[in-house]
Amino acid sequence: MDYQLNFMKSENKISIQHNEQIAQDWFAAFNSHQLEDLLALYDEHARHFSPKLKIRQPETNGWVSGKAALRAWWQDAFERLPELHYEVLTLTANDTRVFMEYIRRVPGEEDMKVAEVLEIENNRIVASRVYHG
Repeated sequence: MDYQLNFMKSENKISIQHNEQIAQDWFAAFNSHQLEDLLALYDEHARHFSPKLKIRQPETNGWVSGKAALRAWWQDAFERLPELHYEVLTLTANDTRVFMEYIRRVPGEEDMKVAEVLEIENNRIVASRVYHG
C-alpha cells in the first residue's frame, strides 16, 4: 500500500513539473512571438477565452476554439502589437492546470495585471481562460 501511494505521489510530482514547463514554454513562445511554437502546446480542439477577444470580436462572446482560430487571434495580436510582452509574476501548477499571473506590457499603453488558467490533458493545453485585474 505504501509503495502504491509513493508511486502516485511521484507521478503527480512529475505531472506538476511537466505542467510548469508547459507554462514556461508558453511564455517563451509568446514573448518571442513564435506563433507555431505557441500553437504546438495546444490540443487541436483547444478553447480559449479572453476579455480582449470579447471586445475586438463581440460575436465570439470572448471564446475561440481550435488551432486555426487561435492562430488567427494571436497572429493579429502580434502584428498589431509587435512589442507585446508578458512579465511573469507567479506560476502555480497542479496535475491538471496551471494558474499564471503576469503583467501585460505594450509601449504606449498602461501595464495590465493578468491572470490566466491553462487546463492541461495528455501534455497539451485543452483550454485557457484570461482574467484582467
